Amino acid sequence: MTKVGVEGMTISEVRGFGRSRGHTELYRGNEYTIEFAPKIKLEIIVGEDDVETITNILEQAAATGKIGDGKIFVLPVDEAFRIRTGEKRLDAI
Repeated sequence: MTKVGVEGMTISEVRGFGRSRGHTELYRGNEYTIEFAPKIKLEIIVGEDDVETITNILEQAAATGKIGDGKIFVLPVDEAFRIRTGEKRLDAI
């Protein structure tokens, strides 16, 4: 990502479910329903010109062809401010 200009990202360990919903597991003879699976969430803010490049890189890196490969959501960011320096918009990214 740094090779294509991404200067930062946030990675969070989250829990959730998609179309496959939960699943059951057996632990010490008892069956438990696991409704929320552990997942990784990436948050990457880039300029509009870089969105297609970054999404293509993420798709190639994450694709296994199996359920659970994930999704990419592209959302607009109306404003960005770097508090320390007062930079705004693309300068703040």
